[in-house]
Amino acid sequence: MSDCPCGSGLAYAECCEPLHTGARPAASAEALMRSRYSAYVKGVIPYLGETLHPNHRDDYDEQATRRWAAKADWQGLEVRNVAPGEGPDEESVEFVAHFREEGKPHRHHEIGRFHRDDGRWYYVEGLPPKLETVVNDGPKVGRNDPCPCGSGTKYKKCCGR
Repeated sequence: MSDCPCGSGLAYAECCEPLHTGARPAASAEALMRSRYSAYVKGVIPYLGETLHPNHRDDYDEQATRRWAAKADWQGLEVRNVAPGEGPDEESVEFVAHFREEGKPHRHHEIGRFHRDDGRWYYVEGLPPKLETVVNDGPKVGRNDPCPCGSGTKYKKCCGR
């Protein structure tokens, strides 16, 4: 038995495979999101189309998805947050999918929106995560002060350009 690519710690046969084969539906938005990641890893591309919400299937390109999934070397999934949506049949899942493409590391970070129709969860859309504003609490570096990088030159001649 192999571990499931979704990172649940369960065997694939007990975790995402029954969802991929249609033996059982996803019990939650998070389970559906994890199974969609596993579908990319395992090459179960038709499942990705089947789990898109019917109202959002117009621009789904199965062949392009298959090509992209095949050339990526999937490295792991990190679930960051699961939150309720505006109604009882809506949830969002923030996640980061790590992969390598042409030897370079990449990460896909999104907040996936999911909706449940007739007891079945569907992926609706992926939204970019909100960026957090970073405020420098330290003292301000003046143009003629030594550069904080430790180069020994003035800030304006070094990192302040």
